[in-house]
Amino acid sequence: MNSALIYLVSQSPRRRELLWQLGIEHEVVVTEIDEAPHADESPERYVTRMALEKARAGRVGLAVADKPLLGADTSVVVDGEILGKPNDEADARQMLHRLAGRTHRVISGVALVDGSSEASRLSVSRVTFRAISDEEARGYWRSGEPQDKAGGYGIQGLGALFIERLDGSYSGVMGLPLFETAALLHEFGVQLPVFNANHAE
Repeated sequence: MNSALIYLVSQSPRRRELLWQLGIEHEVVVTEIDEAPHADESPERYVTRMALEKARAGRVGLAVADKPLLGADTSVVVDGEILGKPNDEADARQMLHRLAGRTHRVISGVALVDGSSEASRLSVSRVTFRAISDEEARGYWRSGEPQDKAGGYGIQGLGALFIERLDGSYSGVMGLPLFETAALLHEFGVQLPVFNANHAE
């Protein structure tokens, strides 16, 4: 019997890990969408739109969408610009040096879609980096960690060594803000197992 409560429209192992942290059984749905920002689109509108479009696309791709679909998107923003995943070592080092010694924003959008409704939530965190030497930036690239990370770093790994201060959501910076996700799940009638009186130990 399938015990999944939702579909997760993401292949991110970090998002899967965070859902497991909530005890949420889920199935992964793989889809592709155009992730190019619209002209004059704010980062907040962009991540919200991406989260919704991912969830909607996942629904279209299913023969039977019998559970809510969860979509999410996270962007690292500095000077109003969204930093994507680095193309190569030089790009990654440039990103780190741009973030070093200052504060940037990490914006995470999360959305749920089912057959009759859809809703989204937004999490905005402020992350302050310490100074980073070029030697450290080179070593960090060689670790392999920044290669698939927006903004060229991961808070849950070695990238944490650069973070002097975090104001906001740790899980949001990882890629799935749990406070907002739990609120959406509750709104859609998905009960967290830990708070379910009938949940067996």
